[in-house]
Amino acid sequence: MGHLIEQLTDLGDENCGLPAALEAMGERWSFLILRAAFNGLKHFEEMQSSLGIARNILANRLGRLVVSGILERTPCPDDRRKVEYRLTEKGESLLPAMIALRQWGERFGTGIPSDPVLCDKRDGQPIATVGLKAHDGRALEWHDLMWLSQRDLAAREAAE
Repeated sequence: MGHLIEQLTDLGDENCGLPAALEAMGERWSFLILRAAFNGLKHFEEMQSSLGIARNILANRLGRLVVSGILERTPCPDDRRKVEYRLTEKGESLLPAMIALRQWGERFGTGIPSDPVLCDKRDGQPIATVGLKAHDGRALEWHDLMWLSQRDLAAREAAE
């Protein structure tokens, strides 16, 4: 069995979702726009003011996020001349990746916890560190992992 990184680089881009994810989200402003959307900002002006981003860059990135299906552009309910940018189901599903990157940045980038702290609404406690879990809930580290082709995985499942 080879190392994970060797196996990852042996896979063609057509067999890996990472290049597609990077194409949709692979630069700083897209992540910051997504963070703004998760924080409830919906309007171009709100995002532009909050992020301090140039209008043309914001328009470009919003357009790419809409084309990618991460945000949807809809008329404002109270003023049909204005539009809102809302997270789609596809966009909402990026939350664990966003939180994992934030936590990584706290640990290895800034070295300090972010403020505000993301907490569970039910009990007001900070969320746990995002991590990998096995099918049975066990915590996994990188050395616990291996790559299997779809064909090999199907063969293993059929044998069980």
